[in-house]
Amino acid sequence: MKNKKSIGLWSAVSIGIGGMIGAGIFSILGLSAQIAGHAMYLSFIIAGLIALLCTYSYAKLGSTYPSAGGPVEFLVKGFGDNILSGGFNILLWVGYVFALALYAKAFGGYAMTFLPPDAPSLWLNIFITLIILVFTGINFVGAKAVGKSEIFIVVTKVAILFLFVVTGFFFIDPSKLSFSNLPQTTNIFFGAAIVFLAYEGFGLITNTAEEMGNPKKTLPRALFLAVIITMIIYVLVSLTVLGNLPIGDIIGAKDYALAAAAEPFLGKIGFTFIAVAALFSTSSAINATLYGGANVSYTIAKHGELPKIFERKIWGRSTEGLFLTSLVVLFFANFLELDGIAMLGSASFLLIYGAVNISHLKLYKKTGAKPLIIIISIISCIAFFGVLTFYEINHSPVTLLILILVIFGCFIFEWLYRGLSKRIIKTRK
Repeated sequence: MKNKKSIGLWSAVSIGIGGMIGAGIFSILGLSAQIAGHAMYLSFIIAGLIALLCTYSYAKLGSTYPSAGGPVEFLVKGFGDNILSGGFNILLWVGYVFALALYAKAFGGYAMTFLPPDAPSLWLNIFITLIILVFTGINFVGAKAVGKSEIFIVVTKVAILFLFVVTGFFFIDPSKLSFSNLPQTTNIFFGAAIVFLAYEGFGLITNTAEEMGNPKKTLPRALFLAVIITMIIYVLVSLTVLGNLPIGDIIGAKDYALAAAAEPFLGKIGFTFIAVAALFSTSSAINATLYGGANVSYTIAKHGELPKIFERKIWGRSTEGLFLTSLVVLFFANFLELDGIAMLGSASFLLIYGAVNISHLKLYKKTGAKPLIIIISIISCIAFFGVLTFYEINHSPVTLLILILVIFGCFIFEWLYRGLSKRIIKTRK
């Protein structure tokens, strides 16, 4: 049967935006306010610029080596058949799993606001499980269903956020946005390093390359459009929240900060309206990230870096990683507290994107890229990984220890698994 190319430009852009906005605005806005204060919109801009630098490598690599595995392919192309590429690829998959768990928890938290205050906490687990199962089913139907559902979800979500911004701007208190309220410069950079997680979803677009009719043309456009549109949304929403709600209230509201910011000028209806947007946002993040994460696990396994069970066919379909990824996500989302996952996630993806850029530096002659841009991107990723590490040393040594264990664990697992299984990474042609 002929394989129809079902992912177009706006389907790909929607997958990228869906993967990003669910993490940025609805999951870590309160944390960014706590660290960057009145300058959190500057943190989103700085993090967005780093993401754009990384986007350059993803665009060049993705159009040269289109694959459902995306960065999995990029790392092996640059580093070759070794434990280094295998370890980074496993870290990438683990990052997607934790990100999905975070989105599922955020969805459950917002869904709980529609129940009576005394509703049993078991409902949180029910909502978490249902949303993962729903989008596992959508992803099982195929890429076309993912793209179409993502366009609908993202258009609805962006429309609601646009209405929030337009309405909220009329009620902004200019004194709350005064430059005199800005924190120390170090806090702005700390905030940027942490909210980098808000942009990690752009890499999911490269996982759709095999489903694109013309990836050389469509993929770069989709990547840059997704990051730029997302950055604009982050900045406008951040300014609206800061102009309508004191920092203390934003931090206190945490995961429902946007809903709390809407309540002063839209009342209870506004709170509910934005809570609905949060459900759409986290849903699209789960949809997009599950699609990319399943493709990553399948590609990693197919090339010998994870056990064969991850590449096993289910019901005759090539959805080998989808169900297993979903099961792991369900476990983490239902049984673990993920308060520190934003910091862990940002650090992990800064490290991964830095590795992808280093890989690209070895391949730039084949991709036709400009090495200076790649070098600047590498320096940026390493520098902000260092900034985040410094922040963790002073604020959460335990989180830093967990990060170290996760990173080393991925490479140790790869080393042990390759040694015990005798499987090797199948070199790409």
